Amino acid sequence: MKTPWIGTSWKMNKTRAEARAYAEALKASSAASTGARAFVIPPFTSIADVAFILAGTAVRVGAQNMHWANAGAWTGEISPVMIRDVGATLVEIGHSERRTHFGETDATVALKIKAALAHHLLALVCVGDTRQEYEAGQTSAVLVRQVRSALLATTAQDRDRIVIAYEPVWSIGEGGIPADPDFADRQHALIKEESLRHFAEPVDVIYGGSVNPGNCCDLAVRKNIDGLFIGRSAWEASGYIGMVEGVVAALKP
Repeated sequence: MKTPWIGTSWKMNKTRAEARAYAEALKASSAASTGARAFVIPPFTSIADVAFILAGTAVRVGAQNMHWANAGAWTGEISPVMIRDVGATLVEIGHSERRTHFGETDATVALKIKAALAHHLLALVCVGDTRQEYEAGQTSAVLVRQVRSALLATTAQDRDRIVIAYEPVWSIGEGGIPADPDFADRQHALIKEESLRHFAEPVDVIYGGSVNPGNCCDLAVRKNIDGLFIGRSAWEASGYIGMVEGVVAALKP
């Protein structure tokens, strides 16, 4: 039985009070101690509160972005040192919204991964194809390019500190279309194969993009899908907890 990664990013949502209530509900549930490798990624303003509440549970707490420098004249940015200081142990890097709206590139993604690893943060690296690339049959080429660039600065010892999230841009957000589980599984296999250029074993690869209670189990049981990165369907604690419990049950022999 595989132990799935199951996490959610709250994006730019939740006040500190709302974040604390969510964390308390999660702490009291079986999802905080079940067979899943659970993680939540609050906004920066709530990381310390959520990390404090979930301390002592199996749930990782992460940050949604990070600068590659330890300190300096980078107005509005957050460093890996600061992320560790507020209790996060994971950082999301290269989400398509960062690439599309904030100028994130394959090169800056690689810099952030290097910095995350240097500070002993788990790097959750997002890759994905746009609708135009998907319709043009370029998905594989796009994923190979993004993964190859992301892993350039890694060493053989970094394998367990990197998780890649395949998030098709056309499946993310309101109105997104979930990827067919078989299609997603093939892309995960491709990413794993590419990772073998750097590591003795493939990295874990999880799927994100319109994951919901109706498709989470069908996705999670696929051979090459090592877990799920859930959006709005997990923004209520009950939704996240229900999907964690459902996936864990579906994966039992």
